[in-house]
Amino acid sequence: MEKVILVNEHDEELGEMEKIEAHEKALLHRAISVFIFNQKGEMLLQQRALKKYHSGGLWTNACCSHPRPGEDVAAAATRRLKEELGFETAIQKQFTFTYKSPFENGLTEHEFDHVFIGTYDGAIHPNADEVKDFCYKSMHDIAFNLNNQSNKYTSWFKIAFPRIMEWWKVQPLN
Repeated sequence: MEKVILVNEHDEELGEMEKIEAHEKALLHRAISVFIFNQKGEMLLQQRALKKYHSGGLWTNACCSHPRPGEDVAAAATRRLKEELGFETAIQKQFTFTYKSPFENGLTEHEFDHVFIGTYDGAIHPNADEVKDFCYKSMHDIAFNLNNQSNKYTSWFKIAFPRIMEWWKVQPLN
């Protein structure tokens, strides 16, 4: 049984709960999101596996998940990147944000999300239980697609992307 860390709006731990129960009750819990770029400045996107408990088939950032009770957010981000996409790379925490997003299946993501960014140009070995497909896309292509086909992207990606775009604009690769 997978558990999440319940937190308040300041990311202070309140306890832990089974993951699905926390999503059924829409309780705020700690999460991680990893954004990966290649040396061309393109972002790695993954299409979530169709059998995911929500947002199956939607496109999103490299990986998203929850730290385990007692696990550091950076360690969780590194672990999930390896578990979902089969590689490791240096990542750095950039910012946090909180969001609440209900889904048609009755579950709600209510997360205090820690966002990490890294670069990677090597081989990708996706876990088929997590990832249906993946690709690198330019930031401009992603922005265009979000404006014209936003229903193909996860709710949290749409919230985080503008902040990632601001970060990306000041990077030396651009």
